[in-house]
Amino acid sequence: MNPISYRTQFVSKKTHVKSWYVLNAEGQTLGRLATKVASILRGKHKPSYTPHDDAGDYVIIINSNKVRLTGNKWNDKEYIRHTGFPGGQRMAKAKDLNAKNPKALVENAIRGMLPKNSLGREQFRKLFVYADADHKHAA
Repeated sequence: MNPISYRTQFVSKKTHVKSWYVLNAEGQTLGRLATKVASILRGKHKPSYTPHDDAGDYVIIINSNKVRLTGNKWNDKEYIRHTGFPGGQRMAKAKDLNAKNPKALVENAIRGMLPKNSLGREQFRKLFVYADADHKHAA
């Protein structure tokens, strides 16, 4: 027998078949939606998943302003950022961030579940979040 036939066959970046998913965030819990989307972006739902390669699919999320947070997270959950200047730490409550930028809650949750390297940035570029039901992508 040929010993090469026993080796695991990795699918290369050029041979991956990319699909498009449209998910409606209305009434869905933020964390559960984010884990599902992060798994699709990484390609973990495919049998040809390769950890070091961008095997994931494209995801469009609509109605991101109607996502659900459980408990008292709308008032208690804080998002922290830094301007880069001394004393530049800024905090925003979840309800204030959702009012200012409805896409930010979903994008932050999903970005936190992707790898913190160039592969994660490449996978995050395949995510498209829209606050309402309209999007510019056509079938």
